[in-house]
This record gives sequence, structure tokens and C-alpha cells, in this order.
Amino acid sequence: MLRTGDEPLHARSPLRLRLGLALWGLAWAVAGAVAFGGVGRPGWATACAVIAGVAALDVGCVLRRLRQGPHYQPGRDVPPYEPVSDSAIGARQGNGGAARRHRRRAR
Repeated sequence: MLRTGDEPLHARSPLRLRLGLALWGLAWAVAGAVAFGGVGRPGWATACAVIAGVAALDVGCVLRRLRQGPHYQPGRDVPPYEPVSDSAIGARQGNGGAARRHRRRAR
């Protein structure tokens, strides 16, 4: 896949896939808990019930994220981040961007 440089604007999250997998796991864990409970295996039934609880928690978390929408910000007091400029990257590296400028000239 070719990079365009605007990935944060068009990034996609696999939340729907995660939701599907969590629902699939929840269904199998509940079925396992019921089946093992029915044949008198309380240890396995408990294990499946715990897995079902974890899957249900994951379903809840994913649904919450999906309801927040694609441009969710944590709160009104938290502004969206500004893109980092080249000079800020150079300043963070401690060389003022000299290495990046040198690479550009060398090509």
C-alpha cells in the first residue's frame, strides 16, 4: 500500500472486527459454560463463565469506542494535537534538523 502522508486523516480502526470476534468468543464461552454445567463439570463451567465475562467486558468497551465516533476528544479542555513541524523534530533530536537537511542535499 502506498503511503500518502495523510494517514491520520484516513486511518481506520479495526473496532468492528474486534467487536465481531468478541461476540463470537462470548457466544462460545456462554455455550461452553452451559454445556459444562449441564454435564457436571463445574471447574470448566466456571472457566468458560470467566472467559464470557471478559468477552462481555470487551464488547462493552468496543461499543463505547464506536459510539464516541471517529473524532472523539477526551474532554473540552483537551485540544486536538497540532502536527509536528520539521523544526520541532530537529530540536527534539538535538541537532536543529541538520541531519535531515544534510540528507536532502546529499540526494
